[in-house]
Amino acid sequence: MKNKDYFGWVYHVVKQVPEGRVTTYGAIADYLALGSARMVGWALRQLNDPEVPAHRVVNSSGHLTGRHHFKPPSLMQQRLEGEGVEVKNSRVRQLKEKLWVPAEELPLDDVDL
Repeated sequence: MKNKDYFGWVYHVVKQVPEGRVTTYGAIADYLALGSARMVGWALRQLNDPEVPAHRVVNSSGHLTGRHHFKPPSLMQQRLEGEGVEVKNSRVRQLKEKLWVPAEELPLDDVDL
């Protein structure tokens, strides 16, 4: 994927997260080897593309920390539950089973930095 800026790389990775799975801000940052989990969160906060499933990105503990950027905030949980991801108290249950790690799933050359 050439000629993409950092946000574009983040969005490309998020688009790869399968339905019914979640990833973390840190896992995306580690895969891209650029920036930090906070930068990934910042990129997603700027998102204005319904084709990017940002609801599938949670913090490292499985908390829906990005929910406040959805309108209404319950929409993030609703979308995850609609895909079969169980959420309780704004946290993904069985995170280990639902976790999708880009470094384990995407070819190393998938994002051409």
